[in-house]
Amino acid sequence: MPASFSLQEALDAPLWPVAALALGLIVGSFANVCIHRLPLRQSVVTPRSRCPHCGAAIAAWDNLPLLSYALLRGLCRFCRGPISIRYPLVEAANGLLYIALALQFGPTLRTLLLMAFVTALLVLSLIDLDHRLLPNVITLPGIAVGVGASLLPGPPTPLSSLAGAAGGYLAFWAVAEAYRRARGVEGLGQGDWKMTAMLGAFLGWDQMLLAVFLASILGTVVGLALIAFRGGNGKYALPLGTFLGLAGILVTFVGDPVTTWYRGLLHG
Repeated sequence: MPASFSLQEALDAPLWPVAALALGLIVGSFANVCIHRLPLRQSVVTPRSRCPHCGAAIAAWDNLPLLSYALLRGLCRFCRGPISIRYPLVEAANGLLYIALALQFGPTLRTLLLMAFVTALLVLSLIDLDHRLLPNVITLPGIAVGVGASLLPGPPTPLSSLAGAAGGYLAFWAVAEAYRRARGVEGLGQGDWKMTAMLGAFLGWDQMLLAVFLASILGTVVGLALIAFRGGNGKYALPLGTFLGLAGILVTFVGDPVTTWYRGLLHG
């Protein structure tokens, strides 16, 4: 990923992180719409957001990120039905991610693309958690945007981006095909292949592998915890896309130092 943007430089330009936070909160509100509507194949543009309990349209002043939820105390203005805490949490998480990217990478076009990338991963993670679904409308354009972003200054190189996208897709296809032949059932959905390709396009070959490795560890830990505390035989299908998304967000921030450290170990 791009060279780090020093904290001092960020402090010298305070409007940039403030603007990033505001943008993150606004986009986070839109991310909530995508999380709810995309699995249902509904438009994310129209109609306006509505209360899930009474169906009343939510006015613009009741749809301000974080603020409206606090003022309404988490209740619909009309029917007083509860509004899920997930909505402000997604807005807050996206805002914090944007300000962190702004501080680390500075005011560049690549930073703006990374902001779109982490929002896409956040949306995909939660959709897969709820529906075991990774919509093509996010993953396929994400692959194209990631490869295009590699033409900008800084890593990954176009070659690494293309290798990451193609390698991630083909590797997961091979694993899924081997599992299908061995067990006679599908083990990995094609959405996982495409999401991994998107990770490779944005992060490059080596950091894509790091993200997959971290996702595998996280999935294993969660799976073992579910078996230990809930019982079962380990056949419960975990949402791999959720773990890929969380790992991809983490690698966006720490991928450079981790892969640099690893290369140093390999070269003595």
